[in-house]
Amino acid sequence: MVRIKRGNIARKHRKKVLELASGYRGSHSRLFRVANQQVFKALKYSYTGRKNRKRWFRRLWISRINIAARNVGLTYSRLIYKIKSERIGLNRKMLSHIAVVDPKMWSLLAETLQK
Repeated sequence: MVRIKRGNIARKHRKKVLELASGYRGSHSRLFRVANQQVFKALKYSYTGRKNRKRWFRRLWISRINIAARNVGLTYSRLIYKIKSERIGLNRKMLSHIAVVDPKMWSLLAETLQK
């Protein structure tokens, strides 16, 4: 059987992992075996973090809409129901932005929904 030397490929792999681990503290950025585990864990966390960020922002938008809706005498669920029934094409992100940035427009929107 012929001997296969993996020098270049192995070095390239280790170098890539250590590059990804640069900035980690202590041996987490210097030793390959530890760095490999940390990079794997970090990539896993970043994947789940991207999913969680979407949930977090939706929660934030809903709470902002709820606060603004209660200021004009509605609840969040009533407001969303009326927006859907009137076929107003505003999503929660847009509604939240209107509620925070433009209170006059928000009150005007609430008046039209209450009629």
